[in-house]
Amino acid sequence: MASPADCLPRLPGGFMVTVRALLFWALVYSYCALCACIELLKLLWSIGRSPGKTFQRIIRENPPACLSDPSLGTHCYVRIKDSGLRFHYVAAGERGKPLMLLLHGFPEFWYSWRHQLREFKSEYRVVALDLRGYGETDAPSHQENYTLDCLITDIKDILESLGYNKCMLIGHDWGGMIAWLVAICYPEMVTKLIVVNFPHPSVFTEYILQHPSQLIKSGYYFFFQMPWFPEFIFTVNDFKVLKNLFTSRTTGIGRKGCRLTAEDIEAYLYIFSQPGALTGPINHYRNIFSCLPLQHHEVTMPTLLLWGERDAFMEVEMAETTRIYVKNHFRLTILSEASHWLQQDQPDIVNKLIWTFLKEETIRKRE
Repeated sequence: MASPADCLPRLPGGFMVTVRALLFWALVYSYCALCACIELLKLLWSIGRSPGKTFQRIIRENPPACLSDPSLGTHCYVRIKDSGLRFHYVAAGERGKPLMLLLHGFPEFWYSWRHQLREFKSEYRVVALDLRGYGETDAPSHQENYTLDCLITDIKDILESLGYNKCMLIGHDWGGMIAWLVAICYPEMVTKLIVVNFPHPSVFTEYILQHPSQLIKSGYYFFFQMPWFPEFIFTVNDFKVLKNLFTSRTTGIGRKGCRLTAEDIEAYLYIFSQPGALTGPINHYRNIFSCLPLQHHEVTMPTLLLWGERDAFMEVEMAETTRIYVKNHFRLTILSEASHWLQQDQPDIVNKLIWTFLKEETIRKRE
C-alpha cells in the first residue's frame, strides 16, 4: 500500500528541472491573469448593461423539497477522528451490503447522484458523499487544507469510519480525479473503479500541456488560482454562471438528455448560495498545480470509464489514452449525445452500463 505522498509527484533536482518548473509556473500564472481579465471584461459588460441585475441575489433560506426526498436515502454524518472534520452523506440500501461510494464533481454535491442512489440500493449500500468543503460537510478555512493528500486520505478515513475495508468507487469530474488517485494509492480498498468524464491524471497532465484546445477548455483551473474573485463571479446575476453550466447550449445537458428540473436547479442554487459555500469547492483547485506534472501510476483493479462525447470541458481523445495505465480489465464507453454531466444527463444508460460492468466482473471472477 502506497501513501498519498508516495503516489503524488516529486520532481527531481537539477538545473533543467528548475527551468522547466519556472516555465510551468509562468504558464500557470500568465494564463490565470488572462482568464481573470476575460472575466473582468464580462463583469464590466454586465454592469454596463444592467447594473442592478448584475449584483442581484436571492436569499435562499429553505432547501427545496427534493433534497429531503426519502426515496433518495437517509442523510447521515460521520466525524473523522484524525482530521476532526464532519462529513455529510446520503445513504441508500441496507447496511452490510457491499459499499458503493460516489464522489461528485464541481460544482456539484451529493444530489448529482440521485439517479444512482435509487438504482443501486437493491444490491449495494450506496453512499453519495459531500466532499470536503461542499454542502453540509465541514469546510476548513485554509487553502492548504485542500491538498490532494488531504482529499485522498478523506476517502480512506470515511471508508473505515463507515465500517468497510473496501468499496466499489465511482467518481465524476473532480471526484473522478480523486477516485483515480485513491485507486492508485489504496488499491486494496477499491474492488472496482468507475470514472465518469475524467481521464487518468497522468493523461490529463500530459494532454493539457500538449493541446492548446484542452488548455483553453480547462481555463477555470487557472482562473481559480485567484483569491475571492472566482467566488464573486459565480454570484453575479444571482449565480447565472452556475445555472448556465447545467442549462446552456454549450456546456449544459442537451435536448436529448434528462434535463434538470427547476427544482433541481434550485437545489444547486440553494447549496452554493449559502455564505462561504463556494470557497471550499474552489480551494480544491487552488492546490492542484503544486502536484503537477504527475508521475505515471498504474491502476490494478477492473475499471470502467464512461464519457459523454459532448463534454465541453474534457476532450474525448483523453479517454482512449487512459487505457495504457489500467493493468486489468478496462472498458471504455463513449456516449455520442451526452454532455459532461453524464450521470444526470443519461441516467438510464449510465445505470445500465454500470450494471453490465458489475455483472461481467462477477462472471469473470467465477471463471
